[in-house]
Amino acid sequence: LFQSYDYFMRGRDAENLEDIIRGLASDLRNLRQEDRENKEAIRILNKNQRASYQKLGIVRYNAFEKMGGDLSFACALLDYTNSGLIINSVHSREGCYVYVKIVDRGQTEVLLGKEEKEALEQALGYKERV
Repeated sequence: LFQSYDYFMRGRDAENLEDIIRGLASDLRNLRQEDRENKEAIRILNKNQRASYQKLGIVRYNAFEKMGGDLSFACALLDYTNSGLIINSVHSREGCYVYVKIVDRGQTEVLLGKEEKEALEQALGYKERV
């Protein structure tokens, strides 16, 4: 302890020590301000992250038998509250048709097709993606 005290006090007078203490107090105030700013930034990031789409389910399928390939798909995109949308793209020889269904807290107001339901279950974590 004496060695630590001696090392700390060596070459310093009371005025230098006072300047050091004032500098440390100023640094502490600055650190507290930065801490408040960082906490606010983290709060905003968490809020934005909850609103972004973070859950995905996608199912490729053949909409019409013998029409070639799994070119149709259903894709579910959900946020933290399990709200979002389901996009269903149906590919045929005549063209491609895209449908969107809204999801609110994991539920839809309209009836879902088999592939749409499977994509929603993947996004909700009930089924694994294949």
